Amino acid sequence: MADHIPLHPVPRSTQRLEAYYTSVPAAQRHNSRYQVEDESSHLDEMPLMMSEEGFENDESDYHTLPRARVFHRKRGLEWFICGGWKFLCASCCDWLINICRRKKELKARTVWLGCPEKCEEKYPRNAIKNQKYNFFTFIPGVLYEQFKFFLNLYFLVVSCSQFVPALKIGYLYTYWAPLGFVLAVTMVREAVDEFRRYQRDKEMNSQLYSKLTIRGKVQVKSSDIQVGDLIIVEKNQRIPSDMVFLRTSEKTGSCFIRTDQLDGETDWKLKVAVSCTQRLPALGDLFSISAYVYAQKPQLDIHSFEGTFTREDSDPTVHESLSIENTLWASTVVASGTVIGVVIYTGKETRSVMNTSNPKNKVGWHN
Repeated sequence: MADHIPLHPVPRSTQRLEAYYTSVPAAQRHNSRYQVEDESSHLDEMPLMMSEEGFENDESDYHTLPRARVFHRKRGLEWFICGGWKFLCASCCDWLINICRRKKELKARTVWLGCPEKCEEKYPRNAIKNQKYNFFTFIPGVLYEQFKFFLNLYFLVVSCSQFVPALKIGYLYTYWAPLGFVLAVTMVREAVDEFRRYQRDKEMNSQLYSKLTIRGKVQVKSSDIQVGDLIIVEKNQRIPSDMVFLRTSEKTGSCFIRTDQLDGETDWKLKVAVSCTQRLPALGDLFSISAYVYAQKPQLDIHSFEGTFTREDSDPTVHESLSIENTLWASTVVASGTVIGVVIYTGKETRSVMNTSNPKNKVGWHN
């Protein structure tokens, strides 16, 4: 096949075209003009050039090179004005925040049943907080969220320029009145939204749950629940934190929960209690045994869990592996029976909070 490869494609093609025009009638040449055009535009006759991507046509380079030059020109002052300053400011703010408040490294943990004091580390409070500002950061935060957009910043600069006599045009109130009105409306709206978030958080954190202790049941707020507590959750009650399922009032040793607030699925999920604790005769026996749960570090995935349940006071020692079927995630609702679980993750380390994005500001279309 290599013997048939033309060494001089341009002259041989020219000879074929000359023979074609001398031997074929004009009518037939008219009907087959597309075939002739295809042959004349064959790759063998097209001047090629070598680039980093391979062979390219001169015509394609003619169209792409000017666009590349325009792109490089936009990387200067125009790039900074159109949005580069926003990127630089955001990067600097993130860098300062990371330095001032370094994130705590998440680790696996050992949780003893009913003994929060045995925890090796200090874990976050089981408080829900969806607020964006506090008393001191409200006004600076709202102003930053508004003036980080170019158009809002442009109107602010124009308004400030009217204090310079050489740049003054008209009256000051024609510039500051519209800007002040817009900022006032924005702050009122943000204040109302922030107050509503505060009320919802307070309602969720004030819900009462039954905590199992050596002396019996004690009522405790959701925000006061700690890692290692034994919490009793009734039917149709929200689960306050991530727990390992120990016991249930159902004879089958399992229950159903609703997870629509967590993953959006309306079907009920089956959960299975730890067999070692489910076989205990009474609730008080949970304090008569020496057992602990080893749980993996907190993570985002709500469909997986790895851990072990260990009972040391038995002979031989009982080891039982735990999976997603033995967990009760926060923000889910018990659909059947009464469940008892040991808290393993609280607050911002729960699956529901880790999968929740920060509330965003409402902005207009022009931003």
